[in-house]
Amino acid sequence: MNNLLNRRDLLKLAGMGVAVFVSGTTVRAGGSSQKENESFYFVQLSDTHWGFSGPNINPDSQGTLKKAVAAVNALDERPDFVVFTGDLTQTSDDSRIRRDRMAEFRDIVSQLNVKTVRFMPGEHDASLDRGEAYQEFFGDLHYTFDHRGVHFISLDNVSDPSGSVGDKQLLWLQSDLKQMKKDARIVVLTHRPLFDLYPEWDWATRDGSAVIDVLLQHPNVTVLYGHIHQEHHHMTGHISHHAAKSVMWALPQPGSLPRKAPISWDPAEPYRDLGFRNVEAKVAEAQYEIEEFPIVRGQ
Repeated sequence: MNNLLNRRDLLKLAGMGVAVFVSGTTVRAGGSSQKENESFYFVQLSDTHWGFSGPNINPDSQGTLKKAVAAVNALDERPDFVVFTGDLTQTSDDSRIRRDRMAEFRDIVSQLNVKTVRFMPGEHDASLDRGEAYQEFFGDLHYTFDHRGVHFISLDNVSDPSGSVGDKQLLWLQSDLKQMKKDARIVVLTHRPLFDLYPEWDWATRDGSAVIDVLLQHPNVTVLYGHIHQEHHHMTGHISHHAAKSVMWALPQPGSLPRKAPISWDPAEPYRDLGFRNVEAKVAEAQYEIEEFPIVRGQ
């Protein structure tokens, strides 16, 4: 029997549904090639926090990321690429330790059986030194790339300790979007939410409303982010925002407790609420089908 995990079978085993979220309209982009209109899928992982240690939070902190890599490699269909949406490592005041953790993280994820792996920083990776160490290992703090008719924009809302995108990057975003067709398929990757989900817990971007105002000028925009360590879905106008689960530990729903604190490990349900996701881009329809996966099969 084939020991590779079928994506939809795994969802069935995990007791999870398939959610389809539509961004913008279903107008086809004029002049697009057949290849650009073909569907494809990619994997999003977030908040791996390599270097974290907390037995009551995750006694398998040295093994969870490796299990996530193995789970992605066991998928029956190889994704076009994998993206990590921030907090790759656990923060440290010691710059040497910070770099050691980044090197270790890089070595572990190099085992992913995909051609392309993309990274972006979280505040744990970049806020203490404005991204200096991060850039040594993973490159630019913000960038764009295009894949089969979808324009991806990776925004940095973490290297500024205030949690802002900043005027310079906002101008860069405006310049980039001016080059795009009005109905371009756009996916924004970021770490913090761009909207005010729960600012009291640092679940917001200080100038996020300015970013959203720029993005609202395009009808087909979807935002994928991390930071809040749980699945969450939200709309700002026609823009859909989808938060990913953490690979390392879960956090409570916004404002549900007096203070933000990681959810304790449950030995009866290990790895509960941890996971990663597949995103299938149906380019012609400007639709994205999101499938949530557990770190360990059966959880």
